[in-house]
Amino acid sequence: MKLYTFDIAPNPRRVALFMQYKGITLDTQQIDLGKLEQFSDSYKAINPDCSVPALALDSGDCLVDVVAICSYLEGVYPDKPLLGADNLERAQVLGWMHRLYLSGFMAVADMLRNQGDMFKDRALPGPDKVEQIPALVSRGRDRLAGFFRQMNSICETRDYLVGDSLTQADIDLLVVCEFAAWVKETVPESCAALLAHMARVRAALPAS
Repeated sequence: MKLYTFDIAPNPRRVALFMQYKGITLDTQQIDLGKLEQFSDSYKAINPDCSVPALALDSGDCLVDVVAICSYLEGVYPDKPLLGADNLERAQVLGWMHRLYLSGFMAVADMLRNQGDMFKDRALPGPDKVEQIPALVSRGRDRLAGFFRQMNSICETRDYLVGDSLTQADIDLLVVCEFAAWVKETVPESCAALLAHMARVRAALPAS
């Protein structure tokens, strides 16, 4: 297997923390998004979606979605499970990963990609040109504020999103909250339960 990634980007970080917790080491190559290496012909041959991460398998198949990559690696490396202790928890973790992506990651991405020259004609990931929509910046900010409030309410009722121990859902929540810094937003102090959850997750992860 070989992992194509870019460590500082949020989706690669979700996989990196998954691997770090489980003690997984893979052959890895950095694809520098700042240098637009994701659009190189050599990388397009691996992942035509021009996104990271991508996990190239020895079979010749390639997984390009975080949920798919984590699910595959969980099967290969079952120790220290992060996708739930049983079928119900697994379904709940996958549901949270999807929900956090739509409600949290996409809110930040709307703010990030719909302003400035860095993402001009690249308002959405992928090989096609997509025009920026500046109005999505303010909408993204409103969505993110609502996301923080909602997640704080949920974190007031439990230590972890699923079950009684760390799962990938908790890791994803930490990553999206950290990703907000890319658009100069942070979890407000009023969201004390969410901030405590972030500290709990950081403490559960091995030192990098």
